[in-house]
Amino acid sequence: MASAQAKPAMFLPGPVPDRTIWSGWDRFRRTRHDFVPAPRITLKAFEDMSSRQQRVHNLHRVATHSNLAIQETPMSAHVAWKLRALIEDNALNHGPDTRPGAMLNGGGCQGKTETICEVLAAFEEAWLSLYDQIPGAMPGTRDLHAPVAYIRTPVKATPISTCQRILDFYGEDYKGMRQEDLIRTVKTAIYDHATKALVLDDITRLKLHREADQDVLDLIRELMSLPVTLILVGVGIPSSGLLRDGRRDPRTGQWLFPPVKDRGRSPNADAPGQTDLRFDLLELGAFTYDTKSAIAAWTAHLVGIEQQLRLLKAEDGMLSEGDMPEYLYRRTGGVVGLLRKLIQSGCRYAIETGRERLTIGLLDELALSPADLPDLDPESGEMPHIPEPAAAPARKATKPRNTVYDDRGACETAS
Repeated sequence: MASAQAKPAMFLPGPVPDRTIWSGWDRFRRTRHDFVPAPRITLKAFEDMSSRQQRVHNLHRVATHSNLAIQETPMSAHVAWKLRALIEDNALNHGPDTRPGAMLNGGGCQGKTETICEVLAAFEEAWLSLYDQIPGAMPGTRDLHAPVAYIRTPVKATPISTCQRILDFYGEDYKGMRQEDLIRTVKTAIYDHATKALVLDDITRLKLHREADQDVLDLIRELMSLPVTLILVGVGIPSSGLLRDGRRDPRTGQWLFPPVKDRGRSPNADAPGQTDLRFDLLELGAFTYDTKSAIAAWTAHLVGIEQQLRLLKAEDGMLSEGDMPEYLYRRTGGVVGLLRKLIQSGCRYAIETGRERLTIGLLDELALSPADLPDLDPESGEMPHIPEPAAAPARKATKPRNTVYDDRGACETAS
């Protein structure tokens, strides 16, 4: 009789959710906090395991370090509060007036996408607790209720490809449609699916030196008339051409823009002006290390990571005490995504070499590269600067001493 098939380990991943379609987004929202990390055990308990048990536990630890929980930072907390307030205020507005939107700016690997997705997922859960299906839906039917739609801007976008990406999220058929039909279908889909927040990620793939990019910006302004909160996410938004040249107020952190001036004969002369009048520009920056409060925030973040690690010789303060906080800041520039990658690589290396703890010496043996960040587009400025590890100090070459004139004592004579 054939033996029963072994159950897969509980930490093995299922289908990876594609957040750019509704079914994938819905799965992400429902399962985003379901991962169970490896249990904490002592080195002695690990040594008492069988070889197979040790292999399984090591795989579970690797999975744990590959799924470190996204921690709230002072910067992301401010952004999340602003976005949540904006989405809720707009969603509860009964009037037909235009809703203000938001632009989320920040460097690559600073957690923009995960911050906005967590805000949107939490909003959708709260909204669905009020309306489990579309309010006013026809009796006997159950239209797809999608309070949130998450879209990634196509590379070299056009109005047609952007509309197709939006309709792909809803699973709408657009075969053979012209541009005018696509735009009308997008508007209808947003209404029919009761969408309250629409996110266009990687928006700075629009360079605006191409006519097609300017047409996409016109499409975005067209969507502003809908009862939906538009959120645009990208790297280097202030210098992308989406907005007029502005400056950041150091006291409030808000971006300030000068009055709109005559832009000559440009067919989209007022496009940036109309955009920044309707969007609040939010900044998600990296950690800094120049004040006591900034250093304390960085150290607290490292403590949070420490508590998630499953190294057998780890100890309190492994990342947050001594020279380690300053070292980790220097290796990552305070960018949370780079810190996450460095810690993940370090933990795997510590397990494989049997060292079972993170030290400066161990991390100095590892180097991050752009290949570790394959989902970022360098042409759009998404790739962050990756600091090099400190080179081991070279030993100073010393000239050998001349020993010709050394006194070696009297020679022994034969007896």
